[in-house]
Amino acid sequence: MAPRVGVLALQGDVREHISALDQAGASAVAVRGVDQLRDIDGLVIPGGESTTMSKLALRDGFMKPLREARAAGMPMYGSCAGMIMLADRIHDGRADQETIGGLDIDVRRNAFGRQVDSFEMDLLIPALGQAPFPGVFIRAPWVEAVAPAVTVLGRIDVGERAGTIVAVEHAGLLATSFHPELTGDTRVHAYFVEMVRNR
Repeated sequence: MAPRVGVLALQGDVREHISALDQAGASAVAVRGVDQLRDIDGLVIPGGESTTMSKLALRDGFMKPLREARAAGMPMYGSCAGMIMLADRIHDGRADQETIGGLDIDVRRNAFGRQVDSFEMDLLIPALGQAPFPGVFIRAPWVEAVAPAVTVLGRIDVGERAGTIVAVEHAGLLATSFHPELTGDTRVHAYFVEMVRNR
């Protein structure tokens, strides 16, 4: 039976994530109400604007239930702003910005620059196989530090940004700086679906 994976529908590429998850073997659904969290096995937190997403999650009563679901072991995957939503520590965020937390990393908002600085580059992510993964970076964060228990899945390996951490995993949480839902390559989503299956 296909795992039921929700996509938090506060803002961002909800349809694109749902399509990628369906292709990766999940039964995907947009999560628009807190009650839906009881009916899913895993959750994707899409990109968007992290401060706005945090405010919407608080306004709509999502933040506490999301923290409780994460603490209870629900696998979660955050892309771009979703990475910030899962991080324990944010640099260059609003002083009052809240997150779901649980991912023991330091992340910097808009680290790669403004919208006009968006770029694409191939990434080597061994957990996804030997073929490079097409990374799409749009006002993306990067990871500045990780706790020892956090697994670094991918780094930029060329140019002036070489060594920058852009994909991590820990304790049922997956996060990427980039947007795999915009690429047509479903390997990140398939990796997350397997995390949900193996929970």
